[in-house]
Amino acid sequence: MKDCPEREKALALLRKYNGEPFHIQHGLTVEGVMRWYAGELGYGEDADFWATVGLLHDVDFEKWPEAHCKKAPELLREIGCSDDLVHAVCSHGYGICCDVEPVEEMEKVLFAADELTGLIGAAARMRPSKSCQDMELSSLKKKFKDKKFAAGCSRDIIRTGAERLGWELDELLNKTLEAMKACEDAVNAGMAEL
Repeated sequence: MKDCPEREKALALLRKYNGEPFHIQHGLTVEGVMRWYAGELGYGEDADFWATVGLLHDVDFEKWPEAHCKKAPELLREIGCSDDLVHAVCSHGYGICCDVEPVEEMEKVLFAADELTGLIGAAARMRPSKSCQDMELSSLKKKFKDKKFAAGCSRDIIRTGAERLGWELDELLNKTLEAMKACEDAVNAGMAEL
């Protein structure tokens, strides 16, 4: 089992450096998605580690966007994060804002799913239900193909992420959508506590 700080410490660190509710929600969402993927891909014993990486992956983004993934190691050391966790967090910025390459399967999942959660979240907010629970893969694929929709979500990064995992794009879209459905209630509950 991989070592990671207690969730309370990780969440407190995220909140220390992130005041925007959107950034907290994104952290909670990626936390839930990564926990789901850990179970789905056979890494259940490391689910807490995967989830913590997801929760903290953007810890430095709000205050230091120009140093994203470069400031993170210093912040993560405040709560005693392991080198493995620091590497995993920084690797999601590979080729975008840093040169820490995603090597482990978990790091490749984070790289692929991070950007995609933003696209799925934007698509959910456009639905009458404001939820991804009733979203079908076909609907998500239409949003993915519409370059004007959620234009800030890089389709190239999502495609590259699927390639790094050796998955078809549809597999990544479908799995990440399922992961977001699975954690949506917990994310909403977490946001209500803020």
